[in-house]
Amino acid sequence: MSNPTVYADSARYQKVARERSAIEKLVETYRIWKKVGEELKGNEELLNGNDPDLRQMAKDELPVLRARKAALEEELKLLLIPKDPNDEKNVIVEIRGGAGGDEAALFAEEVMGMYLRYANSKGWTAEVLDLSAGNQGGVKDATLTMSGKAVYSSMKYESGVHRVQRVPATETQGRIHTSTITVAVMPEAEEVDIQVNPADIDMAVMRSTGAGGQSVNTTNSAVVLTHKPSGIVVKCQQEKSQLKNRVMAMRVLRARLYEAEQERIRGERDSLRKGHVGTGDRSEKIRTYNFPQDRLTDHRIGLTRHNLPAVMGGDLDDVINACRTYFQAEALKAEQGRPS
Repeated sequence: MSNPTVYADSARYQKVARERSAIEKLVETYRIWKKVGEELKGNEELLNGNDPDLRQMAKDELPVLRARKAALEEELKLLLIPKDPNDEKNVIVEIRGGAGGDEAALFAEEVMGMYLRYANSKGWTAEVLDLSAGNQGGVKDATLTMSGKAVYSSMKYESGVHRVQRVPATETQGRIHTSTITVAVMPEAEEVDIQVNPADIDMAVMRSTGAGGQSVNTTNSAVVLTHKPSGIVVKCQQEKSQLKNRVMAMRVLRARLYEAEQERIRGERDSLRKGHVGTGDRSEKIRTYNFPQDRLTDHRIGLTRHNLPAVMGGDLDDVINACRTYFQAEALKAEQGRPS
């Protein structure tokens, strides 16, 4: 990081800084483990000494030191699990209404709000990049960005199908409806991660539109980018500036291309990935929000919690931490099961 050529390149410097941050905890824990090991060895040697007071002191301290060393070794095992190289990245979150029509759009808007409030509670910066309103309120689809410390390491567990069960406001007979939305969490790619050839992009501009097709502004500020080799299409209309919308659309396009490349790489080692249930398959139902029973269920890890108003208010830490703990344990099992 002190190399002048690295320091002069802001993108490279940020990447190296994240790499340093990713190994800092491992190095710190290893140093503590090594120090405790030296203290343990010293106390064991004192047991053979001639001073009875020192022998007793060493005898009293040995159980504490052994327990401390064992705990540090367990922590090191987790820290030595191969890291997801994307964990330190910011994210692009895409939320889309699925089955359920207007009710799905309403729930998509609530989930968007849930994530915005969660990001705020974590001290992250969250921004709506694009949003298409539903016919009767809510949102058909929305694209957010979240920036902060190790955002992807937490948010990556949110990818998948989210199911809601409740009585819609329009239901006159009190029947419970089931609707779904999909959430896709992608690590935000930087230019150093993936290069996009400008010649491969077609750009179209149009007027931004809101609910009911009414014009939001009278300039051609909305931007649609089409990546010709992949067929990926990205639209952004949140800003009144065409230039700002193009920059935002490029961020989303780069993230989608990066995600597609990551999927290709994961596909090549699919035999390992299939053993990790629920790590982000967008077709998988990962969670149910049952409002009549005030219950959230994460189907991947068997977690149930209540107080849905708090969850929708952004209180997600216990759910996300439970997912992280579960999948870390699964990864540790997989590593220990590998032939050495």
